[in-house]
Amino acid sequence: MEYRRIKDQEKDGNGDGSGVSVAVADDIESLRGGKAISGASNVAKLGANSFDRSKWQQKSIVTLALTVLTSSQAILIVWSKRAGKYEYSVTTANFMVETLKCVLSLAALSRIWGSEGVTEDNRLSTTYDEVIVYPIPAALYLVKNLLQYYIFAYVDAPGYQILKNFNIISTGILYRIILKKKLSEIQWAAFILLCAGCTTAQLNSNSDHVLQTPFQGWLMAIIMALLSGFAGVYTEAIIKKRPSRNVNVQNFWLYVFGMAFNAIAMMIQDFDAIANKGFFHGYSFITVLMILNHALSGIAVSMVLKYADNIVKVYSTSVAMLLTAVVSVFLFGFHLSLAFFLGSTVVSVAVYLHSIGKLQR
Repeated sequence: MEYRRIKDQEKDGNGDGSGVSVAVADDIESLRGGKAISGASNVAKLGANSFDRSKWQQKSIVTLALTVLTSSQAILIVWSKRAGKYEYSVTTANFMVETLKCVLSLAALSRIWGSEGVTEDNRLSTTYDEVIVYPIPAALYLVKNLLQYYIFAYVDAPGYQILKNFNIISTGILYRIILKKKLSEIQWAAFILLCAGCTTAQLNSNSDHVLQTPFQGWLMAIIMALLSGFAGVYTEAIIKKRPSRNVNVQNFWLYVFGMAFNAIAMMIQDFDAIANKGFFHGYSFITVLMILNHALSGIAVSMVLKYADNIVKVYSTSVAMLLTAVVSVFLFGFHLSLAFFLGSTVVSVAVYLHSIGKLQR
């Protein structure tokens, strides 16, 4: 009787006793589906891991490139001098830097045009309202880059790398004034540490002068920081005004005006020397390397903003200071004092705190 009751229940389920079979089939399909979902999940994880690995490789390459370029920039400028003087024209060197950056931007655009075609966002043709804003940062970078050469009459390569961090302060203040962005308490504390670190690194116990760098050097460093900070903030405002615009197009127009202003500077400052001795008088292999370094450094910053983040810039800056000091010991007989080591350490911590404060703001 019990057996009959079970059979009747099976028939009632599907009329022909297939209810159990359907249920079993559903269970099998659900198991198969689970395996399929699990398999898809594994594929997704593998794809994510592959993407993270590729992104990590890009960050590593960009970080290494920016660190090497930043640390060698001051060294090449000092190394290009002969008997304490520049035998070449610094205005022609700056002009060549802007020209090379312009050529590199055009090369990048040509690749984009070949793969994606010419679009509204990557075409060079523009409007008067868009292009009229580029002369301001181009003029600021002109003065800043010229001061970059003359400051080495008062500071050495490691000291320059330390003092260059003052542009973080000017950038932060100008961010607050121009872009109306508030600074966190951590960032203000980082500013104080940065000033303390830069001052500590310049302490000189072997001389009557408290600081190694004279007043003219500090004045140039502060002016460079203000110009670099204002130019950087202004350029960022221009770029973010039209986010869809290809950055190579924006760089191209910035470098075109940079070439124009440097050409004017050549005519004013070095016209006689260029007319009598030639455009490339005094150039050497080190000078060519220095020009290439400056051009690639500008491109590397754009790459960092695209493939990495502010933490990468922080690490690059900190490591670049130490690399510059170590290399200068062997090339220029730089004395790595305790004050410089402690000051560079404090500066590195300040730069890191400034970045952390920006991320947590």
